[in-house]
Amino acid sequence: MDELQELVVQIGAVAQPEAAANAEPPRLELTVEEIIEDHVGSLGFAQLLHVFFVSIAWVFDAQSTLVTIFSDAQPAWRCKASSSSLPACSATTPAGMCGLDRGAWEWVAGSKSSIIAEWDLVCGKRFQAGIPASLFFLGSLLGSAAHGRLADTYIGRKNTVWLSCLLASITAFLTALSPNIWVYTFFRFTNGFARSGVGICCLVLATEVVGRRWRGQVGQYGFFFFTVGFLSLPFMAYPARHSWRVIYKIMSLPPLAYSLLVLPFIAESPRWLAVMGRTQDALLVLEKFAKLNGRKLPPNVSISVPTAASSTAKTESLWSSKWATRRVLFLMAAGFGVGFVYYGVQLNVENLNFNLYFTVGVNALMEIPAIFLGSIFLSFASRRLLFSSSSYVTGAACFLCILFGKNTKSRGSLAQLSIEAIGFMASSMAFDILYVYCVELFPTNVRNFAVSMLRQALMLGAAIAPHLVVLGRLSPAISFVIFGGLSVFSGLVTIWLPETRNAPLCETLEQQEKLEKMNSVPVSDTEGVTA
Repeated sequence: MDELQELVVQIGAVAQPEAAANAEPPRLELTVEEIIEDHVGSLGFAQLLHVFFVSIAWVFDAQSTLVTIFSDAQPAWRCKASSSSLPACSATTPAGMCGLDRGAWEWVAGSKSSIIAEWDLVCGKRFQAGIPASLFFLGSLLGSAAHGRLADTYIGRKNTVWLSCLLASITAFLTALSPNIWVYTFFRFTNGFARSGVGICCLVLATEVVGRRWRGQVGQYGFFFFTVGFLSLPFMAYPARHSWRVIYKIMSLPPLAYSLLVLPFIAESPRWLAVMGRTQDALLVLEKFAKLNGRKLPPNVSISVPTAASSTAKTESLWSSKWATRRVLFLMAAGFGVGFVYYGVQLNVENLNFNLYFTVGVNALMEIPAIFLGSIFLSFASRRLLFSSSSYVTGAACFLCILFGKNTKSRGSLAQLSIEAIGFMASSMAFDILYVYCVELFPTNVRNFAVSMLRQALMLGAAIAPHLVVLGRLSPAISFVIFGGLSVFSGLVTIWLPETRNAPLCETLEQQEKLEKMNSVPVSDTEGVTA
């Protein structure tokens, strides 16, 4: 009997190691951020390729936004050849063209060179010229909220970019067919509504696939493509300088090609997929990224989603937490000033008394050092300090433009143009940094909506700016005073926002609030001046 018991024990001892060897390893539960940092790679070939193709859409965003610099510009005019049947004409008439009979002068580039020339939006109708640009930005303001909600809750980042590009193409082509100023204004409004999904979703879609160390630089990468779009405008507009309609027709083609030929091959954000409960889809995306980076995910890995995150993601609102509400309101206040100045300075180039194509080219080129410097500083410096410093430099440059712009009515001041270019470079840095800052201030389930709220504030400022540009035709000093004042205001507002450099990206508001409390930084205190 004792011998039989000993045999059973020996058999059991041998069987246990064999069973342990054949057992499946325990599941390794990691967050998307941990998988990216530890197994996919913080920034590899896969992410660079992804960010490159996503960021191309910024080119069309810039073209849609800034095309009015040429299509809505006031072109040069001249007196018609003297004739006994025509009244006397002189370019030195105190009231300019408004003091002359309409038959005594003509547009140098023809009556189709801009909407002002075609529909005579001068003299008593001069302020109508600013309405289309204002309505474009108003459309962008409303579209930002709609696209932000779509991207966060319903169709995701990638599909929202696709929809936005397709609608932007259609509305741009329809704009070229406008029979009058009011139909043109309507289509500019719809184009603004359509394109508003591009910037917010491309920024979030690009930054959500990289590690925390590279978020700032990747956020700046998209703005480089915005600059490419800005630079392309003079090359598009100059050959079509005799017809503003041709510019819009050309502009409608690239986003259509992009939405049909490129976007289908771009991956959705794995963070968004995980928050929506689609963890297997998120793992597939991460596996593809890891493979392209020459890595491999552990076979037993699974995505850990915060408790009830998939249901919480759909029910949590940006307005459900007091700290998030305060944070977004301060951000929007800063965004209003930045949007007003950034877009206003670009549209205001015609008041510098230089060749329009040259000044637009100079401003576009200044975006390049702004992106380069912003990328370098974001790698080691405080977001809040960078933004406020850039805003203060912009304000100082605007005030200096008043001093160097005196007594230059007959010709442009090179000093004024140089200072304006430096101010625009600083405003471009502030604009870019604010977007990156916003991405880092809010969790995944409300991130796109938070960026869309910032975009609304930016577009509200931009919607008012064209009227200031029209006023600047009468008194350039007034426009620069307002631009300078708003720049300083934007820099001051960020005193009440927390620092986010190297902070992890959370998935829900609840998770972010707990994390900030765990780090001994109560949310109520993060709104103060202590970083």
